[in-house]
Amino acid sequence: MTKRFILVAGNIGSGKTSLTERIGARLNWLSGYESVADNPYLPDFYANMKQWAFHLQVFFLGHRAEQHKELADNPQSAIADRSIYEDAHIFARVLHHMGNLNERDYEAYRTVYNLVVENLPRPDLLLYLKAPVPLLMERIQRRGREMETGITADYLSLLDSFYAEWMATFDLCPVLTIRTDDLDFVNQAGHLDIVVKRIQDMLAGKEEVVFSD
Repeated sequence: MTKRFILVAGNIGSGKTSLTERIGARLNWLSGYESVADNPYLPDFYANMKQWAFHLQVFFLGHRAEQHKELADNPQSAIADRSIYEDAHIFARVLHHMGNLNERDYEAYRTVYNLVVENLPRPDLLLYLKAPVPLLMERIQRRGREMETGITADYLSLLDSFYAEWMATFDLCPVLTIRTDDLDFVNQAGHLDIVVKRIQDMLAGKEEVVFSD
């Protein structure tokens, strides 16, 4: 079988981890996840964002570059929950926009980021998950993660606008945009079937890139 490497991108609460888990299990692909439990900077970052934002972003950059390369180089097909590209185009940018990452540190980070991603293998497909902000808030509140208690609708809307700008210029690989408003990958096997079929169609070279069910 042809080796495939796909990335799952999207706002907080859009369903990235749930979809990554299920696609990996359904297709017997390797699955890569965001480093949270073993991230040594997250507690400090949430206690003092301005002091630790740069450190956190550098840690994520190294972690995701290593994961991206390992999954891309492995002969088994793979899927990753969140992409290294979002670190710079969404999260470092929002930290800079909100004043938690100063101009000097932001420019230094972007210089290193550009050098790192220049040499990374390109993915075969990017899955971009979208959902309305009120639904994202509902999902975040329902899962009850302590570190997400400070997330506001305004913050999610800002991320959403940055995602839209990033998607407008993203050209590293084909993009499959999935509206997750009415898709329940966890409890509805038929919904997962729909997503898997669309992924396989895109990887086979079919042109449809947006769908909603």
